[in-house]
Amino acid sequence: MRPTTPTSAAPSRPTLTKPVLFLAALIGALFVLSPDLPTREAQAAERDGRDGERGRALPVQLGPRPFYLLDRLRPGRLKDDLERCAARKTRYRASDFSIGHRGAPLLFPEHTAESYIAAARMGAGILECDVTFTKDAELVCRHAQCDLHTTTDIVLRPELAAKCQVPPEVDPVTGELLNGPDIKCCTSDLTLAEFKTLEGKMDAADRDATTLEGYVGGTADFRTDLYTTGGTLLSHAESIQLFKSLGAGFTPELKGVDRAVGFGESGLTQVSYARELIQDYIEAGIRPDRVWAQSFNPDDVFLWIEEFPDYGRQAVFLDGRNVGGLAGDPPPLEAFLQLKAAGLNIIAPPIPVLLAVEGEGEDAEIVPSVYAERARQAGLDIISWTTERSGRIVEDVLEGGGAFYYQTTLEALENDGDILRTIDVLAQDVGIIGLFSDWPATTTFYANCKKVSTGARPNRRDDDDG
Repeated sequence: MRPTTPTSAAPSRPTLTKPVLFLAALIGALFVLSPDLPTREAQAAERDGRDGERGRALPVQLGPRPFYLLDRLRPGRLKDDLERCAARKTRYRASDFSIGHRGAPLLFPEHTAESYIAAARMGAGILECDVTFTKDAELVCRHAQCDLHTTTDIVLRPELAAKCQVPPEVDPVTGELLNGPDIKCCTSDLTLAEFKTLEGKMDAADRDATTLEGYVGGTADFRTDLYTTGGTLLSHAESIQLFKSLGAGFTPELKGVDRAVGFGESGLTQVSYARELIQDYIEAGIRPDRVWAQSFNPDDVFLWIEEFPDYGRQAVFLDGRNVGGLAGDPPPLEAFLQLKAAGLNIIAPPIPVLLAVEGEGEDAEIVPSVYAERARQAGLDIISWTTERSGRIVEDVLEGGGAFYYQTTLEALENDGDILRTIDVLAQDVGIIGLFSDWPATTTFYANCKKVSTGARPNRRDDDDG
């Protein structure tokens, strides 16, 4: 998953013109960036032997789900290929194509040690810590600055819940919860020590509940609370050590700052926040080629490219603009070319931005979108997000309203086997180099059977029996 290395000279910024609105929106008025940091990367590499002692990957265990999906895949060459692979292969290897999205949150509480370990056991070669911050400016793994009320047990901890931006209000006589829809608890409300006392749970809340116990429920039907038994929360630094021990790569995402809350008492600024993320890898002695730092904010991405060029080569710009807009009016080729010229090597839109449908009815086929074709033509590598996040194709996607990740290909879907068909088009036709998954066993199975980027590393045996 290593993109083309740009020249060692600092990339010049393209001249922005009014027609190229895509690039203007991405780059905007960037770049009052200081060039004083890159030498520390070399110092860290020399001090720690480039990567210190890297752990050995866990034995890969796929479980039944990939084969369940295979059984439902429509007849054809893809099904034949995967069935032959499944019949002969008894060992699977971890793959960098298979990225653990927040770990394995289809069944495990996201961004917990347990979720990450489960993802590694399923062969995720790269693991994601979404990075936000605490009151005392420590970086931690959470999907958002203000999601503690839905992803942890904070509302059941009165002494910590009282510190929330909007604490739960309970009638002292009846015990009735009075403000479920308004509760808001942020990582920046707590110190790291306080944050670490919380327990992770499935990301959900029943905002209509009349008790705190009811409020912490609401888990989607296609997920489970079976493993919600004390999920272990991690700081960013702890996640680095865990992923390293598991032999995995790192894809931290610098999360946005809640507009209503800001940086609070942390003392951070956007620039220091972005720098601190990379500095954690430098201090841990992690090789730049094992880190894919991500952000939806182009300021962050270009800061990494300019100030930390070794890490910036694999910086990932997450394109989170409106899917319908990108599908209906994709950016011109020139916009992608200018991004590449500015030093960007990897772009990461969601799955529906990369796919379209040709034909109708039984002849409907999933094909690469114009966006995908232009991004590749410009020389950009592509990562995408997120498979195994929508539940069942019929019950949850086609009939249940959970269509976000399939919104541009609905006409071509018929059952859960189309999860594998979607992955196949992304890998073989679009040519993505990695795919985030809420259940990495599925992407690991596909990567092993179709020989996409396996990301084998020196400490990993090639236990491939066919």
